[in-house]
Amino acid sequence: MADHIILVENPTDWKTHFPKLPVVAAKDYLGKPEYATGRNVRVLNLCRSYRYLSVGYYCSLLAEARRHRVIPSVRTLNDLSRKSIYSLDVEDLDDRVQQVLGKPRPGFTATAFELDIFFGQCATKELQDLARQLFDVFRSPMLRVEFRLQGKWRIATLKALHLQSLSAEQEDLFLGALATYLSRRWRQPRTRSNYRYDLAILYNPKEAMPPSNPKALQQFIKSGRECGVNIELIEKKDYGRLAEFDALFIRETTGIDHYTYQFAKKAESEGMVVIDDPDSILKCTNKVYLDELLRNNRVRTPRTVIVRRDNLERVDSEIDYPIVLKIPDGSFSRGVFKVNDRSELLDMAGKLFKSSDLLLAQEYLYTEFDWRVGILNKTPLFVCQYFMSKEHWQIYNHKPGEGRVTREGDSRTFRVEEAPDVVVKTALKAANLIGNGLYGVDLKQTAKGVVVIEINDNPNIDHGIEDAVLKESLYRTLLEDMVWRLDRRRGK
Repeated sequence: MADHIILVENPTDWKTHFPKLPVVAAKDYLGKPEYATGRNVRVLNLCRSYRYLSVGYYCSLLAEARRHRVIPSVRTLNDLSRKSIYSLDVEDLDDRVQQVLGKPRPGFTATAFELDIFFGQCATKELQDLARQLFDVFRSPMLRVEFRLQGKWRIATLKALHLQSLSAEQEDLFLGALATYLSRRWRQPRTRSNYRYDLAILYNPKEAMPPSNPKALQQFIKSGRECGVNIELIEKKDYGRLAEFDALFIRETTGIDHYTYQFAKKAESEGMVVIDDPDSILKCTNKVYLDELLRNNRVRTPRTVIVRRDNLERVDSEIDYPIVLKIPDGSFSRGVFKVNDRSELLDMAGKLFKSSDLLLAQEYLYTEFDWRVGILNKTPLFVCQYFMSKEHWQIYNHKPGEGRVTREGDSRTFRVEEAPDVVVKTALKAANLIGNGLYGVDLKQTAKGVVVIEINDNPNIDHGIEDAVLKESLYRTLLEDMVWRLDRRRGK
């Protein structure tokens, strides 16, 4: 495979007068095994759309799982998708914008204008430094920046441009900038960087299935006092207060297209310690990414096929019925369906394709319980068995059409040293691929061995379940880890 490849959604987007470079169709990159290898590959994702769960989104997602060096990254795609996120990153650049655009210029009376940036280059000489800085923060091949005069000049919006929509003049700028970019070595984007501490716990009092129940939240507050940490429960409405705290602990079900990610991103931008951190949310909330990551690192998983519209008809030639069909970002057994024959497969996939361009099909492995290993900072913390709901094949039995749990299986908690060694070691290997945060690794122990089902960035810490063995020390351990991170950040 070439040391760099260019991904296009439609091969005709790479026009005949463009230079001859290694151009690959997105569907081939997603589906052909030869593109799943190679650790020193630069990938330029020029797909027609980067919207959440689109083909373009998945190209960047799987590139990261394959350890390919891709632009734009999934994080950039998510940052650009909502102004509430990317505005955090451009605040420092607004002064530079005013310095350049605030100078009197004869005949210039506009109150808004747009600038196109290709790989950090633009056609306006006095804005070149700013274009490079924006590319350092948002490493997207093509960006359009809108500036507005609102008392002073500011960056109003940022959005990605796409190859098929470029004018002839823009194409010339794009090709020149592309040649310069490919001639350079890869460069990582720059990072930006009392009770003793103040910790915010983000929760939603109306959430039906929160990751921590009310008694657990109260125990966190009590243990915080013992650790010299003042803990306050905050909600979505407290977004503007986040900078008042030293750290953020998210105890609400996370998602990319959700304000929990915005909280995590803002906390990180403020230099706070945050669990779940944005990268862990990005990696764990999408099952397609996790499947690719685990398989590429030889962590056993159930037999899995990534399903697209063009390979749906062949899925049952690779996996026997019943087949488990999953949407990429479901949680608590939601978005997971068992299909028993081809008719059910085609019907369910047709419904799920309305919200995602890719699905997962997995072999059905029934066990009486799933293992969950809680891991904090690369150290096992607790081990639980979650039993299947009565007369059901999942832990949670949701009432059809409502997403409401009508039944939940029993649980049993173990000391780490009491759990099977292979279960704990497999969980550690999987979680360590994500980072050093708090994770819950779900596994099944089958006749063929232990397989990883998924990695959760926001595992349950519930009073009476996960704390059944460690009791109050579970909460203290979590908070002491937060204090350790804060101390390190302050050089103590």
